[in-house]
Amino acid sequence: MFIEQPPRIFRWFYPHALWRINPEKKMVYLTFDDGPIPEATPFILDVLDRFDAKATFFMVGDNAVKYPHLVEEVRLRGHAIGNHTFNHISGARHSPWTYLANIKKAGDVLGSTNLFRPPHGWIGMVQYRVLRYIGIKVVMWDVVTRDYSRLLTADDVVNNVKRYTRNGSIITLHDSLKSIDKLKHALPEILAWLRQEGYEFGIIE
Repeated sequence: MFIEQPPRIFRWFYPHALWRINPEKKMVYLTFDDGPIPEATPFILDVLDRFDAKATFFMVGDNAVKYPHLVEEVRLRGHAIGNHTFNHISGARHSPWTYLANIKKAGDVLGSTNLFRPPHGWIGMVQYRVLRYIGIKVVMWDVVTRDYSRLLTADDVVNNVKRYTRNGSIITLHDSLKSIDKLKHALPEILAWLRQEGYEFGIIE
């Protein structure tokens, strides 16, 4: 996992992946990985509604199978959905064809989406090139909050957003068991600060 903001060299490896969107516009793109799960996703949706903010949810196919009502709820509330593999597997640990098959399996569950985020940010060059060839947009990030880390507090997560966010930032959070306790405090503070700073919220398409 890249820490907070990925070094420029990592962006060079995947030049056609999406790391940041239009730096000329005061807009950020909130993303949530690993869900949906009932312990986290409904809370996040309610907070986003409170701040009139939209986000993009990169869903694990296995979770989508278990909680199809949450997938539908995310759609109904106007958020975008992306693919995060079926079993949250790393591209570094699987052959290109096993990995691509896992992505397809998730896609069959999630329905029409051309967005994909590789778990842990690891994707092999063959996997990356095949996805690009078939029209899948690989979405990375400009800021990773590390809300999943046991070494960070909720205030640390908020401060990561304040320190690294800039125009066009794709900000990564998680609707997961590892993150939700911190997000109950951090997410409202993050959204309030972003609004105060004049940022608008976009979804990735």
